[in-house]
Amino acid sequence: MTGRRSFLGISAATAGLYALGTMPAVRQAVAAQPQPFTLPPPIAAAERLARIAKAQRLMKTAGLDALLVEAGSSLVYFTGVQWWRSERLTAAVIPVEGEPLIVTPAFEEPSIRESLATAADVRVWNEHESPAALIADWLAARKLRGAVGIEETVRYFAVDTLHKLGVGTRNDGGVVRACRVVKSPAEIALMQAAADITIAAFRETVPQLARGMTPRDIGAIMSAATARRGAQPEFSLILLGEASAYPHGSGKPQEVRDGEIVLMDCGCSVEGYQSDISRTMVFGEPTKAQRDVWNLVRRGQQIAFDTAQIGTPAGAVDDAVRAAYEKSGYGPGYKLPGTSHRTGHGIGLDGHEPVNLVHAEATPLAPGMCFSDEPG
Repeated sequence: MTGRRSFLGISAATAGLYALGTMPAVRQAVAAQPQPFTLPPPIAAAERLARIAKAQRLMKTAGLDALLVEAGSSLVYFTGVQWWRSERLTAAVIPVEGEPLIVTPAFEEPSIRESLATAADVRVWNEHESPAALIADWLAARKLRGAVGIEETVRYFAVDTLHKLGVGTRNDGGVVRACRVVKSPAEIALMQAAADITIAAFRETVPQLARGMTPRDIGAIMSAATARRGAQPEFSLILLGEASAYPHGSGKPQEVRDGEIVLMDCGCSVEGYQSDISRTMVFGEPTKAQRDVWNLVRRGQQIAFDTAQIGTPAGAVDDAVRAAYEKSGYGPGYKLPGTSHRTGHGIGLDGHEPVNLVHAEATPLAPGMCFSDEPG
């Protein structure tokens, strides 16, 4: 598990910067020098083919003839095609048997083929043509007249145009989620590399914090430290003082001040696989109240780790943390002061994925599932 609201036991800090944990503060330090990272290999073509085969088995069970996946992380997951969503549809249709279809604008075909990592039938459409008609004709030619499953993030216009051409569609019955929710060893290795790089970038950045720095100043240092280690910086959300109490920050001007919280919520990707990790500290001497809240949240994280056992419903993790917080006088539920959000979320090719560690989520935890642990 990677922890977005987890905390760094600072082993080195600028003069006057103290971690809130139990480690003694170190008053003088030199920023850690970047160390070379040997990154894991990208996902192999054979693994993508195995993903498609698994989806096809699940499609048969669900009574689907095909599966529609639009540009985005699920398209990357099955085909390797890295593309963004625009008004021009790029998508894959995975039939219940055989190779996928890729549809894309004609002028984008060379770029699409650059990242295509599996065998596929690539069909193109020109500006005055309909990609939905191309899909409908392809399905008809293969006598795939049953339901087409729609991956849960596909946009309405893509589904609507298929409907108007007589193509039957319905939700994918959880086919894509069942494939993506459990990570393979190769996926976990890439996520571990992303997490390791984020931690190393924290260790380089924290000793450089100084009074008067803004979130932009700190984020720039963190992003550069991440990029130097071979990862793609995804976000560096720096929350100072009062803003650290808001899960996604504030637009008010902020700067590092003595005695105030510095919360760094940062992540990167390696071959598309994400990290999402936070570190919280005080610039100057922490008060007893600050230290007490830090220790409570750290205990909440450990409760989440201890509760997250194979077969346990995901929601039970959130329930266990909230029960402990309520005994300390916080809550109940989402009431403030307390924790206003779930304990964690799934993570992989997307920073936020199913399944969530949230009350009433009944999905049993299984080997290979990956989550944040952030009961802030």
